[in-house]
Amino acid sequence: MPAHSAGLLLHRRRHGTCEVFLVHPGGPYWLNKDAGAWSIPKGLVEAGEDALAAARREFREETGFSVDGEFRALGTFRQPGGKRISVWSVEGDCDADAVRSNAFPLEWPPRSGQIRQFPEVDRAGWFGREEALSRILRGQRPIIEALLAGDHRAV
Repeated sequence: MPAHSAGLLLHRRRHGTCEVFLVHPGGPYWLNKDAGAWSIPKGLVEAGEDALAAARREFREETGFSVDGEFRALGTFRQPGGKRISVWSVEGDCDADAVRSNAFPLEWPPRSGQIRQFPEVDRAGWFGREEALSRILRGQRPIIEALLAGDHRAV
């Protein structure tokens, strides 16, 4: 069965325009990638865990921020690799420059036997529609489009 993840799409209004909060994955693979590499904060739903609770937990782990507000279900989105992501939108704000992520271990360089720690998220930013759609992973574009089309319901 494909993996099931959950995430939050934080958004705000600036000068009459909707901006979305995206994160850039940490680690050596993503270091020099920008366009098509960003993501919403998300992660795996643990066995028996409520998906919205998982989304909120993952947001906190990947950004260092807790989010409160009116969470609106955007839907569940199938990714190219088969993973499903259940996503909620929530209006709010945070300082993208103050993101503090948890870390993950990785053997680096490959086959070196050296295990190093890398942040799950190495930076974050606020983006308007066009820039967000160009930066986000291809499989997550429908998430932003759903928000901008108003395809969500309060939970």
